[in-house]
Amino acid sequence: TGKSMDFCQGQEVFSDDFTPGISDEDWLGRSEGRWAAVDGTVHGQKGNKNSALWLKRPLPSKVRIEFDARSESPHGDIKVEVFGDGSNHESGYVLIFGGWKNSINAIARLDEHGNDRKISRGTTVVRGRTYEMAVVRTENELRWYTDRNSRDLLMSYVDPAPLKGKGHRHFAFNNWDVPVYFDNVRVYDLQGCQ
Repeated sequence: TGKSMDFCQGQEVFSDDFTPGISDEDWLGRSEGRWAAVDGTVHGQKGNKNSALWLKRPLPSKVRIEFDARSESPHGDIKVEVFGDGSNHESGYVLIFGGWKNSINAIARLDEHGNDRKISRGTTVVRGRTYEMAVVRTENELRWYTDRNSRDLLMSYVDPAPLKGKGHRHFAFNNWDVPVYFDNVRVYDLQGCQ
């Protein structure tokens, strides 16, 4: 079932704890000056305006991506992108926790303001709290967990025509206008999971 694949160990294909910093071999976007290594984390500066930090390595089509995320703003706005093209905002799925001044959560396909985005309300970002997140895709459903250990499902998005293949193989950290921090990235290939 999909749930068993979510937490199947899979095969780790990438990890980064950003010690001693952000590797230009692994990440694209640091040179723009909007992302910096701070105390073993990746810091997206206030006013980043969707200038993402992209993982250069392609994602497996069935994948679990784990990472730590923290916002230091009452406005929340923790944002990542998955299955994008590796350089452009809104080229894949955009996942936003505490967006629009901590009023909604969203998973959007290609357009974070689009009519087909899925939104939820009620769960908001707590300023200063580190969330141990996981994003999982198997087949045509994307699932987003705010705590990979207790398996707290924040949202899911079923896509009848999932974004796959060329142009949809990369992961990124992003933000709009709040100071955010990310750490401890792990990417697992779930291809062999049952």
